[in-house]
Amino acid sequence: MSGEFRAALRRELESLSEAGLYRSLPQPSHKDGKRPWCNFASSDYLGLARHPEVIEAGCRAFRGWGAGLGASRLLCPDASLHRELEARLASWKRRQAALVFSSGYAAAVGTIPVLVGAEDLVLLDRLSHASLIDGARASKATLRVFPHNDMAALGEILLRQRRRFRRVLLVTESVFSMDGDVAPLRELVALKEQHGAWCLVDEAHAEGVFGRTGAGLIEALGLEGRIEVELGTLSKALGSAGGFVAGDRELIDLLVNRARSFVYSTALPGPAVAAAAAALALAIGEEGEERRKRLRERIALFAGGDGSRPPIFPVVYGEERRAVAAAARLREGGIFAPAIRFPTVPKGEARLRISLCAFHTPEEIRALQAELRREEP
Repeated sequence: MSGEFRAALRRELESLSEAGLYRSLPQPSHKDGKRPWCNFASSDYLGLARHPEVIEAGCRAFRGWGAGLGASRLLCPDASLHRELEARLASWKRRQAALVFSSGYAAAVGTIPVLVGAEDLVLLDRLSHASLIDGARASKATLRVFPHNDMAALGEILLRQRRRFRRVLLVTESVFSMDGDVAPLRELVALKEQHGAWCLVDEAHAEGVFGRTGAGLIEALGLEGRIEVELGTLSKALGSAGGFVAGDRELIDLLVNRARSFVYSTALPGPAVAAAAAALALAIGEEGEERRKRLRERIALFAGGDGSRPPIFPVVYGEERRAVAAAARLREGGIFAPAIRFPTVPKGEARLRISLCAFHTPEEIRALQAELRREEP
């Protein structure tokens, strides 16, 4: 290894550190080596990742299927676990079909380039997740970013630009991962239909939380069948790993053939698939509703109101070093809520991102409130 190579890397790392943007992996997950941190960074919204039935399902699959499938889905002689999960996901979403990817990121960067190309336009909410941005860039389509949740601005862009392009794809999250607000999906769908566009909605942070069965904001608003593509995740409220796409059968068949992140990735391990299927069964049923009710109670305790808002709460400090220092002081009090900085959020909007989950106790939430009062931006 050349000295210049290492020196160049060190310079890059030093520039990150000087800007307050250097990241490192968290070290141990316990306050003093014995007591666990109270974790307010997790997106395990229903607390299913450690549910005994979910763990047992994963263990059974481990014994029956091994640690991994060893090949892409297209090269696997038997992926019945995956097909069963996909059928359940499609039913949950009230769609014709679904396809499981190795991650939510892979689902996004694989799907968008299949839908649009150089002759097309992608209109993306300013605060959309990096996976959606990267997918749009990879598609070679013209990319325009519209102001966050600003349907008037989006409508103006559509009026001016629609005729210039073969296809237009509107892309948004339903619940925004860093701000905890929701997209105006009804208005978005109305614009889509008015201008003959397509719509892709990422439901990662709405699943498990919103809707009668926890299928997300689309279900809660009764918009099933009016949105072309739904992205989802197995790694948040379903407590496992992986991502998925739900939609028409033709969409899924096309993704199987053309989504590079699907075709050229090893299939999701069987234990993760089985665990997600078990978690989905719980999320849809009575236990899922009970956990959603408990989550709403925790949200109401923390923020007031009826608890019907998303469980994500940003505490914005602005300057990166202030957010990092605040996170460090919270850790001293036994609370894990790391700083979120550029490029995850825009420059000057560094923050703590508080995520509430059904497993948090009222005492833990009150302790968090007390610590945050001492850390007010």
